[in-house]
Amino acid sequence: MDLTSHDATGPSRRTLLGGAAAALAATAVQWTPLGRIPAASAASTLATPPSFPSGISLYQQTFQNWSEEVTVNGLWSCAPATPADVVTLANWAHAQGWRLRPLGAAYSWSPVVVDPATPAANTLLVDCTQHLTAVTVHAAGGSTPAGVTAQPGVTMDTFLGTLKTAGYGLTGFPVLGAATLGGVLATGGRGTGVPATGETKVPGHTYGSVGNLVTSLTAVVWDAASSAYVLRTFQRTDPQIQALITHVGRAFVTEVTLRVGADQRLRCQSWFNVTAANLFAAPASAGSQSLASYVNSSGRVVCIWFPNTDSPWLRVITPTPTQPWTSRAVTGPYNFPFNDIVPKGISDLLAQIIGGDAAATPSFTAAQMAGVSAGLISTASWDIWGWSSDVLLYVRPTTLRITSTCWNVVTSRANVQRAVSEFYAAYTARLAAYAAEGLYPMNGPLEIRVTGLDDPADCQVTGALGAQLSTLRPRPDHPEWDTAVWFDMTTIPATPDDHRFAGEMEAFIRSNMGAYGQVHAEWSKEWANTSSGAWTDASVISGAIPDSYRAGQATGDGWDAAVATLKALDPSGVFSSAFLDRVLQ
Repeated sequence: MDLTSHDATGPSRRTLLGGAAAALAATAVQWTPLGRIPAASAASTLATPPSFPSGISLYQQTFQNWSEEVTVNGLWSCAPATPADVVTLANWAHAQGWRLRPLGAAYSWSPVVVDPATPAANTLLVDCTQHLTAVTVHAAGGSTPAGVTAQPGVTMDTFLGTLKTAGYGLTGFPVLGAATLGGVLATGGRGTGVPATGETKVPGHTYGSVGNLVTSLTAVVWDAASSAYVLRTFQRTDPQIQALITHVGRAFVTEVTLRVGADQRLRCQSWFNVTAANLFAAPASAGSQSLASYVNSSGRVVCIWFPNTDSPWLRVITPTPTQPWTSRAVTGPYNFPFNDIVPKGISDLLAQIIGGDAAATPSFTAAQMAGVSAGLISTASWDIWGWSSDVLLYVRPTTLRITSTCWNVVTSRANVQRAVSEFYAAYTARLAAYAAEGLYPMNGPLEIRVTGLDDPADCQVTGALGAQLSTLRPRPDHPEWDTAVWFDMTTIPATPDDHRFAGEMEAFIRSNMGAYGQVHAEWSKEWANTSSGAWTDASVISGAIPDSYRAGQATGDGWDAAVATLKALDPSGVFSSAFLDRVLQ
């Protein structure tokens, strides 16, 4: 078996998982989506929503997120053509006792859109991807900096591509281009990057979340004077915008304007010969191949380490205005095509694991890393150079279906190496303990990134206020905490004991790193894990998570203020769900 070969004619990762799903029968349910059924069709299995507004497309369709773990049959969906249609829908829902759930590309792991554990009969999905997709760039002129106005359904591919054409870009953003801007903002989407040693931030850019660049937004909110839902625009200086920038799906934003800056040329060098032992060494023994060293030299580092392997896929990304002679120029994104192909040897091992042979996991993760190293060579992508979105976007919807549990630690730049070394030591020790019992809960890579925090001044609005529910919000009582270290654990859905393992690691990171940083769960991923599954740890949901947004914040400017604002703008909970009612209480 040649595990290093790269068969370009092999199955796509999505196809592979679909074909192997039958083997999951003992541990998961394989759903068959219903497809789109118009409201007037005889094939419809649901009672039509009462007195539904005319002129708005209505249909029945199954909801399914990317990992396919959140799947709900029997939901009504609609496709408003304009923001005014969303207002009409909100007032209809309020009158009829229904709830509206904003829908983008469904590339979130968490049930912030729909929760299969608490499905509601009177729930309508509001699909933004069909019509609410406009994007307009406002070029810089005179003393006015550049900006961009967009609707929530635009994909990041289109959004970033439009910026690139106009000469603008972002420093950091999620790497899945099929995600929508609305979803990215709602969950505090971010990328990778801190200032390298000696680097000066480009005006109009931020090292924090994408939402930190918001200058204004328009949302559908309740107006007490007229006893109706209306469109209202909020400026970055308005205290209520602090809850709306990162609203976790508890609001409906129809338009947003963000600050942008000049696009940057980046060089991305991939290494697969730097050992995990060196990269994650304890601070006292860390050298030039430590993660902190790479962060200091380049500012933008992505580490993808497959368990049970010696060396990770290390991507070091450096602002580089002129093409180095050793780099290959790229003119479009997705320059790691091997990321979407599963060679025959790897697919065989995956089939064994899905079939119940967990002991094949070490061979599977080793084969994945071998595929990465071979793919980098065969596609000449170990050293590429191009505009920011062309270099940073690399995950397609066809990439291997995995589930993800992720936290960050807001801490000082000086603690980056300490955090990664302590996490690596605990992660590998716990994996070894599980393996001794014949258990292999993690068969996907551990991804580590380092970002900056939200600085409201980056949006270039005088008096700008910060997003209260952003995972990158600074702690005013700890100004030295200027950096966030992200730990993203992935595995194939329905892997035995994965949630128990994730819950134990979550408890470790909170108890250990809480001594020198603030721990947050990433809204779009899995969190509050127990052996029963994700989002099942009631103490984390009602205690640790809200407390992480209260700690160190000014009175009246934390979790409770954000929740109060969201409820005030939507007192009837039209834009809520049973899941969000439980989380945002």
